[in-house]
Amino acid sequence: MATFVLVPGACHGGWWYEPLAEDLRRAGHRAYPLTLTGLGERRHPACAGINLDTHVRDVLAVLEYEQIDDAVLVGHSYGGMVISGVADRAPERVDSLVYVDAFVPDDGDSCWTLTNDEQREWYLSVGENGYEMPPLPFFDARATPHPLATLLQRIRLSGDLSRYRRDYVYAKLWDGESPFTPTYQRLRGDPQWTVHELETRHNVLRDGTAELLKVLLSDRRARPSDRPRG
Repeated sequence: MATFVLVPGACHGGWWYEPLAEDLRRAGHRAYPLTLTGLGERRHPACAGINLDTHVRDVLAVLEYEQIDDAVLVGHSYGGMVISGVADRAPERVDSLVYVDAFVPDDGDSCWTLTNDEQREWYLSVGENGYEMPPLPFFDARATPHPLATLLQRIRLSGDLSRYRRDYVYAKLWDGESPFTPTYQRLRGDPQWTVHELETRHNVLRDGTAELLKVLLSDRRARPSDRPRG
């Protein structure tokens, strides 16, 4: 049995992962679809002080209080920043990492530095309060404004994430330029990564869970990890 901790992208909550989580549970695994501070049903504490560190701490708290020490961290889009920070800070609780059309940062990177100009324009389209960017018009009706500071803060990584098994899932059907194409091109030739190409749009679950589920339920994830702890 594997334990999947599912971290959504910008403006989204745990609801985005729920169909996938149900499939994982039916397959005999544990699944925790998370909503991060300031978003979705956790929107009530929204404020200018919510940053990337806040969201990393959100996930660390779940790992601690659910007593998870074998997490398969799955991060979609912005969620790649979050799972990288979590894996760096709590290696004893993490088994492997899955980046779903997501940012893969090095120390000192941010979403702002890693993305393209089109996405930066979106980041800067903050509303009246000045600290949240609005959901894009085609997002699900449940999407909520996203804290801008989470996208601007540079991540600090002190360890080597190559200790983990790492998968990258690339969505091929973007409308326009994908900000993740440079990451995909860099990783697909790296023997330390397993790279998957999906015939989906960036919202990979909008077309159903089957393809991503296949990646997560590969035989490799059913075997106990031999990764040294700590």
